[in-house]
Amino acid sequence: MNKTGYIYHPLYLEHDTGEHPENFGRLVAIEKYLKNSDIDAQLQRHDPRPATLDEIGLNHAAGYAESVQRQCEGGASSLDPDTAVCARSYEAALLSTGAGLKAVDLVVDGVCDNVFCAVRPPGHHAEHDRSMGFCVFNNVAIAADYAIEKKSLDRVFIFDWDVHHGNGTQNSFYAKSNVYYSSAHQYPFYPGTGAAEETGTGDGLGTTLNFALRPFSGDEDYLSLVKDKLIPEMIRFKPDLIILSAGFDAHADDPLAQMNVSTECYGAMTKMIVTAANEICDGRLISMLEGGYDPNALASSVHAHLKNLLS
Repeated sequence: MNKTGYIYHPLYLEHDTGEHPENFGRLVAIEKYLKNSDIDAQLQRHDPRPATLDEIGLNHAAGYAESVQRQCEGGASSLDPDTAVCARSYEAALLSTGAGLKAVDLVVDGVCDNVFCAVRPPGHHAEHDRSMGFCVFNNVAIAADYAIEKKSLDRVFIFDWDVHHGNGTQNSFYAKSNVYYSSAHQYPFYPGTGAAEETGTGDGLGTTLNFALRPFSGDEDYLSLVKDKLIPEMIRFKPDLIILSAGFDAHADDPLAQMNVSTECYGAMTKMIVTAANEICDGRLISMLEGGYDPNALASSVHAHLKNLLS
C-alpha cells in the first residue's frame, strides 16, 4: 500500500463565494464522504503552509499577489467576472498554493509516495498577471516551478483532466522544455483554448499535448487516451515528478459540462497513472483539486481517486 498524503485546511471554507458554483460546499462534501469511508484512516493528513510572495512570484507577475491582497481586504468583490472573493480569500489562496508546495516537499523528501490536495480556490485558469475562471493563483504551475527551482528536479509532467482546458498552466510552460503539459477537456468549450494543434513553441515545441474531446465523451474515450497516448508520452519524457490537475467536472452528473465520465473511470485513470509513476519516477505523484460542481459526484470521485492513490 502506498503512503498517501491528504492536505486540507478549514480556512478553505472561508473563501466565501456565496451561491457561486465554486463554493465551500464542495470541500464539505468531500470531507463528509471521506470521514465515513473505508480509507480515511489510511490517509496521512498534513496541514498546508501559506505560500510566500517569492513563491507566488515563481509563476506570477511582480505585484500581482499584492493587488489580490488589497482587493480581498476591501471585502466581498470580484477579481474578474467569474472569480468572487471575500476578506479571507487571499489567505485561503496562499494556503491553496502552499498545499502544492507542501505536497512537493512530502513526495520529494520521501515522506509520502503521493499526495492529494483538497484545496480551493482552484488554479489552472489563472494567468501570469490576472485571475480567471474561479482561479486566483496557479497552484499547479507554481508547484511545478517550485519542484524545479527549489527542489532541483529536472523535469515535471502535468496532466490536467478537468473538463475545462487549463489555459493558465499551458501558457506558463508553452515555451519551456522541462515541464510537459497535457490536458483532456471538452472542446470547444470554456476558456476557448486547448486545440489539438497547440503543441508548444520554441524550446517547448512538443511538450504540450491537448486531447480536445467532443461533448458527451465518456469512460472509453478517457481510458484509451490515458493508456495509448498519455502514458507513452510520460515514459518518453521521463519526468522526476507527475502532477495532476484533478478536476472532476467531466463527470456525467456535473452541471457545468456535457461529458459522460463515471466515478469508476476516475479511479481507473488514477490506477494507470500511479502504475506509470511507479515505473517512471519512483511513484512521485501529487494531485491538486480543480473543478467539480456536483457535490455527490465530486465526493465519490475524489474517494475513487484516493483509493487508487493508496493501492
